[in-house]
Amino acid sequence: MKRVEKKDIQPIINQLIEETPAEITGIDEVQYMVNLLFEMPSEQREMLKRHVESYLEDMDKLEASDIDLGGDGCVGKVWYRIHGTKRAADRSETYKLIESNILILSILSDSQMEALVMNKSVDLSYALSIDRDRRFRCTCYFDLENLGMNMRKINNEIRPFAGLNLHPEVAKVLSLKYLKYGLTLVTGITGSGKSTTLDTIIDANNRSVRGHIVIIASPIELVHKPMKCIVRHREVGSDVATFRDGIVQAMRQDPDIVVIGELRDNVAIKNALEVTDSGHKVFSTLHTASAMESIDRIIGETPLNEQERVRVRLADVLTCVISQKLVNTIEGTRVLAKEVLVATPPVRAAIRNNNISEIYQMLNEGGQHGMHTLEQDLVRLVRQRIISPEEALNQANNKTRIKQLLK
Repeated sequence: MKRVEKKDIQPIINQLIEETPAEITGIDEVQYMVNLLFEMPSEQREMLKRHVESYLEDMDKLEASDIDLGGDGCVGKVWYRIHGTKRAADRSETYKLIESNILILSILSDSQMEALVMNKSVDLSYALSIDRDRRFRCTCYFDLENLGMNMRKINNEIRPFAGLNLHPEVAKVLSLKYLKYGLTLVTGITGSGKSTTLDTIIDANNRSVRGHIVIIASPIELVHKPMKCIVRHREVGSDVATFRDGIVQAMRQDPDIVVIGELRDNVAIKNALEVTDSGHKVFSTLHTASAMESIDRIIGETPLNEQERVRVRLADVLTCVISQKLVNTIEGTRVLAKEVLVATPPVRAAIRNNNISEIYQMLNEGGQHGMHTLEQDLVRLVRQRIISPEEALNQANNKTRIKQLLK
């Protein structure tokens, strides 16, 4: 399909701007634009959307993971994240704020536009018009009363499970074939590849064990094709109202594995523990930088009067924590570095007795169980000449420990 340039849509944009009263600004202006787009002929709206998609189509050849548009922060340009670095696109046109507002609204459905105005943000999964298999995780939001947008490319090529370089004991813990219950967490900062790792684990189970997988996420990213498992995808906001509703309903759907996109708050944590308590295998993600921090976060998110009970429950159901980062390689790309915690009896006792600080030493000495610290994995990458010692030091959680290991 022919690329839609800015000059091709400029008359449509100009008409919308002319129809918008000059005296309204900010959120009122956005609401007015929403109403105009509701009434716009579908072919014109499609032209606007195809112009935005022309930038999305460029992402593969640029090796970009993310794209940003709109708001004062983008200074009128389209930005990409390429190998971890944000930069304005070389081919980007310059857009006025009102123009980028129009373009962002054009990619949304009517209900999504309404949700954006009502909630001041909206999360969704987005597929290219010309190729529905090329999908993106999208968030649109207000930035100083104008609209901003980020899209992250969803990689449809699932990473082979062997590529995670996990110890055989850890692989058993993650497999429904060997362990039918328990909570596994994949953690890391934003953009650390948590979803990619989680999808690899789901895919490995889908290929190897007969069962039923229910995925509850906001939004749904990669869509898994059923192989040995039934796989249900339930997007919060479109297929189910809330994470809690999705989790409660999943309990009545005869699942073997429940995947919760993210443990965002105390309610999600409580629900995840309840599902695991009932004997299901649960996978989820958390925005934390280490295994110890993940445990502290789950307990700390709960009210003080419930923390002791949550600590005991977590000690009973936790099976594995994989905390990861994407670090810069010597060759200018990025590679996965991770910390792996397996809930052995000593680890469970440390959680139950509130001795979380003891777990780091268990990680250091738990190689026979597949455990290791982030620092140990960074040193492995240095010795393999994949990353530099400086990058290892920069990415380490425990600077003192990695200096000792690098000597």
